[in-house]
Amino acid sequence: MTSSRSDASRPHSTESPTATRIDVAEWLAQAIFENRYPPGSLIPRELDLCDQHAQSRATVRTAIQSLVNAGILTRTTGQGTRVNPLSEWHLLDPRVTGWMTRYAMPHPQLARDIYAFRVSIEPFVAALAATEATAQDLSAIEQAYNGMAAAVSGGSAMAEFDTADIAFHDAIFAATHNVIWAQLGHVLKPSISLLVATSNHNASELGDSLGRHRAVMEAIRLRQPEAAHAATLSVLDRTARDLGLASPESVTNPGRAQEPLELLRRFGQLPSLSAPLG
Repeated sequence: MTSSRSDASRPHSTESPTATRIDVAEWLAQAIFENRYPPGSLIPRELDLCDQHAQSRATVRTAIQSLVNAGILTRTTGQGTRVNPLSEWHLLDPRVTGWMTRYAMPHPQLARDIYAFRVSIEPFVAALAATEATAQDLSAIEQAYNGMAAAVSGGSAMAEFDTADIAFHDAIFAATHNVIWAQLGHVLKPSISLLVATSNHNASELGDSLGRHRAVMEAIRLRQPEAAHAATLSVLDRTARDLGLASPESVTNPGRAQEPLELLRRFGQLPSLSAPLG
């Protein structure tokens, strides 16, 4: 009898024993980034999500609110919860960039926008690193470069090359010793990762990319800001080719990419950056 009264006095949970294994916010983010719920569409009702995931209404509301706070969803009384246009998403929010890296389907508009932003800032960041890098910074850049080289020479999985590539750029941001640039590099890391992961490589392309990265490293090591700036533009020209954002001729003639505006001019021949999601 005592045991029965004790059991009856415990709070009743509306969640199943396995409910804690389901992260509703993560599930929604994956569904949205995989375009199962495209911009403009309504996500399932709260009660439907509760039933689907065996979660309490409070848990579901909290999950939805986290995506509202990230600019991904808008709740309208009496109308439901709708997916916002991509332009309203807080893409530099660490949680959003994490979702983007894990779940985003390659999308031309997103790739163009991330690439255009990188062209605008990374050459300057590399030039600044060439004036500010310490021996420790140079070691970090070289270590990342060696990881890329080892992946090429050893025929390692593409993921190993990509991981080292991302670390290379992250180390350059850190080498500026400017707290804003360093933090921005950290924030941009998932976005850069997304571009790297969606690039198409073969052995010869990896070798070409490696050579361009080496030129950046050497310019920074030799304290040559102008050379670091130009070498970074060459790397980004290669990136544009890998992403299908530039013609093969621009890659075989890297001298055409003398400044960010030249890359952006060629870049602007693509559809409008404000083109709607398709």
